[in-house]
Amino acid sequence: MNRRNATYFIAAGALLAGASGLLGGCSEQKPQFHAIDITGADYAKDFPLTDHNGRPRSIADFKGKIVVVFFGYTQCPDVCPTSMAELAEVKRSLGPDADKLQGVFITVDPQRDTPEVLKAYMANFDPTFLALRGTPEQLAAVAKDFKVYYKKVDGKTPTSYTMDHSAGSYVYDTQGHIRLYTRYGGGAQALADDVKLLLKSR
Repeated sequence: MNRRNATYFIAAGALLAGASGLLGGCSEQKPQFHAIDITGADYAKDFPLTDHNGRPRSIADFKGKIVVVFFGYTQCPDVCPTSMAELAEVKRSLGPDADKLQGVFITVDPQRDTPEVLKAYMANFDPTFLALRGTPEQLAAVAKDFKVYYKKVDGKTPTSYTMDHSAGSYVYDTQGHIRLYTRYGGGAQALADDVKLLLKSR
């Protein structure tokens, strides 16, 4: 290779390096979440149900807040209370941004989970959390949209049944867009980190 060609390749290499540096600077870095990033998913669009105060609700009511949605029932022995307690812990950890987190609990057992029962249950964790319920048909429609599984398991008496159900939470950003699915067992710290990332990316 002669000197002229060598000079050409060095110059071309420098130009390519500079261009790639510019492109790297322009590309938006995706946040690194602990939970599963489902941004842009075509499911879990909304939850048109009634809260424990009798008010119809939808995701649009919570614009400006991070919304965490969990499906469960008040007589659940372990997964549900653990998940709600962790969510309350996440809210406390946000300090001055605590009011930017909204917990939403959707009951898969509307037969036993009356508005009064749901309101008392939410008070055990955080009085600002809302519990939603609907008719069996409304619940089935919302659960289908969220890809949530639930099934009644008969007990020894007609009222002692349990409910098998999916265990995980759905997280919406402040614009009401579904962003994350967090599996049960991830812990409060991981969820708190993800919520803080979403708040920063507003």
